Amino acid sequence: MHAKVFSATTIGVEARSVEVEVDVSFGLVQFYIVGLPDTAIKESSKRIQTALKNSGIRLPAKRITVNLAPADLKKEGTLFDLPIAIGILLASEHLKIDSNFLRDTLIIGELSLDGSIRFIKGALAIAYDAHRLGKKRIIVPEDNAQEAALISNVEVIGVKHITDLVAYLRQEKDIAPTQPPKTFAINRDNQLNFSDVKGQLTAKRALQIAAAGNHNILFIGPPGSGKTMLAKRLLSIMPPLSFSDRVQTSKIYSITGKLFGNPLIDDRPFRAPHHTISQAGLIGGGSYPQPGEISLAHNGILFLDELTEFKRTTIEALRQPLENKEVCIARAQQTITFPSSFLLIAALNPCPCGYFGDSKKECVCSPQQIERYLGKLSGPLLDRIDLQISVESVDYQTIKNNKVQESSATMFERVNNAREMNTARQQTTANALISPNEIDTICVVDEEGKKTLELIFEKLHLSMRGYHKVLKVARTIADLAQSEIITAAHIREAISYRSLDKYLENKRR
Repeated sequence: MHAKVFSATTIGVEARSVEVEVDVSFGLVQFYIVGLPDTAIKESSKRIQTALKNSGIRLPAKRITVNLAPADLKKEGTLFDLPIAIGILLASEHLKIDSNFLRDTLIIGELSLDGSIRFIKGALAIAYDAHRLGKKRIIVPEDNAQEAALISNVEVIGVKHITDLVAYLRQEKDIAPTQPPKTFAINRDNQLNFSDVKGQLTAKRALQIAAAGNHNILFIGPPGSGKTMLAKRLLSIMPPLSFSDRVQTSKIYSITGKLFGNPLIDDRPFRAPHHTISQAGLIGGGSYPQPGEISLAHNGILFLDELTEFKRTTIEALRQPLENKEVCIARAQQTITFPSSFLLIAALNPCPCGYFGDSKKECVCSPQQIERYLGKLSGPLLDRIDLQISVESVDYQTIKNNKVQESSATMFERVNNAREMNTARQQTTANALISPNEIDTICVVDEEGKKTLELIFEKLHLSMRGYHKVLKVARTIADLAQSEIITAAHIREAISYRSLDKYLENKRR
């Protein structure tokens, strides 16, 4: 007898419908699974047979053929255990289910040998697209029910054991749809605070600009000057995520299995990969492409410490995601796109020894070593970084000064006011994401500012991208000052954060 159950898999961050077709017929006792399954799916036959036996359900001694359609779509993971098991029970007439119910339902889950249903990857992403796939409900492992229930337009049924599911499908047991948590409060009380940072007023100002406009930022300075300390505190002044953005970020963590039982990523992610990371680990990839660190940092912060220690090919691969806010991973049979709209913070020393230009310690590097060291950073990559900040060593008097430093709460209030002004003008688009055709409309400059811009453009030989970056940063500075018009002062401050070459030239003197 033949039966059909509907399931789904994830391609990138989107769900694709999969029809699980099961045929039970007379013949040599065999269990075949076809339809481009990976090793984990091929092994499911043993898990399913043992789980059903240990649950008191005996399979018929017949040939079982399972087809995962469409057959040309690669499938991976263990989420097909449960729909295959239900398909076998239907085809062998252990179960009878209304055809309308089956047509409106997606079933996903991994089986343990004792029949319990285990946590799977991608439940949130599949639930998110269930309505688009024409489904009214989704049956998931109980451990995945809370994350799937975040999606309001689909009924989520969480099950713990296959016997519970069989009883539910036979209408012998009632399982209430899972209700989502009512609130998603973000608790920032225990976060690192800028009041811990002595001095570094220029760097703090630059971080406020970065937070207000979502601008990428580069810190350059000697070891121990506070680059990492400053970067780790940026999250404390970033605006909270909207519910929609939290769901989009959580989808990425769901398909990688990194939700760890949490229904939702409440706050902006902060990812800080080590410089030994591979290009696939940072950008994403693999035979079955998975998101990299830049996608796990979506709607959050990617911190690359010791930037020049990364492989050149690895950091150069950031150029396209920084510009397009997504990464496309191409394979022979498919191209997968992952979102990667992150704020980049990078930090590096000015030379191999770290003390080039430092007022306290003499540099021992030759000019050739310095040029070779900084030569790992290409012009096109630096052109995509809006703010390039010199972080000087803190002197003793600053350390011993007991003056209360500005707190993250005060800085956040200033950032939030700028964001509100931004939202009133251009809805949800951060200043760093203003498109080229909107520049002239949104970044209105007064006459003196235009003269300053012209002078700077010629003197610094800015590219068109660099010119737009200066205007966007100036727009954010004006927002922090609650000014609708960009003035020459805003332009000059923006350009003061722009040139790494200027920093190095001043240090050589």
